Amino acid sequence: MPTRRDTIHQSGQSGAAPVRIAALDLTRSLALVCMAIFHFTFDLMLFGHLPAGTVFTGFWPYFARGIASSFLFLSGVSLWLAHGQAAAGGIRWPAFWRRFAMVSAAAALVTAGTYFTMSAQFIRWGILHAIAAGSLIGLIVLRLPSLVTLALALGAYLAPHHLRSDVFDSPWMVWLGFSTDTPPMMDYEPLLPWLCPVFLGIVTARLMGRAGLWDWLRLWQPGRVMGALCWPGRHSLAIYLVHQPILFGLVWAYTLYLI
Repeated sequence: MPTRRDTIHQSGQSGAAPVRIAALDLTRSLALVCMAIFHFTFDLMLFGHLPAGTVFTGFWPYFARGIASSFLFLSGVSLWLAHGQAAAGGIRWPAFWRRFAMVSAAAALVTAGTYFTMSAQFIRWGILHAIAAGSLIGLIVLRLPSLVTLALALGAYLAPHHLRSDVFDSPWMVWLGFSTDTPPMMDYEPLLPWLCPVFLGIVTARLMGRAGLWDWLRLWQPGRVMGALCWPGRHSLAIYLVHQPILFGLVWAYTLYLI
């Protein structure tokens, strides 16, 4: 989810106004569109307009994982842009804790809201929980060598495939990703393996910085049309919170009143 993390200062210009990397906003907008497509399809299935199990078969599960991976990857990119550059003076703690509090509060809101509306299938650990935890843990790897971070990403991906145990089946430990019996829930991105795309985002951002690609990307400032397309990416946390209730309400209204 976006914040001012994508805002970087012009090189060599002390006190210069920050320049937002619009390309990242555009990328998030694309991820949001894909997310809305998936959730709209889910809602159509839920109300019987599509065959039962549609979003759990074929390419749809891979589509959903790709969407989640893209948000987590971009959160790693943004974490490095905001706090990983030596020239920026290291971790900006007030900004970090402010964003962490916002995402964590949004995650808690999603958990509470789904608990009262979806009963046993409520979201215990979804994409927002994963982004908040990934941001906190990502601070540890910001200054690590790229090869070490890549090794950690690989370990995060492989760990739940080899370390599953009944010991982790408690509802209080399901967030780790090691359980053998996962309770049904509407959204589930446990800490492992979903730290992997966060770490990959950090590494990618670091390597792009060394290659001067961020300086090149920030030169592109969108016009009116492209600026409108970037707008959702600038506000993806808010859009994430409201899009599904809106889509659900539209499909519900269509089913109830127009059929």
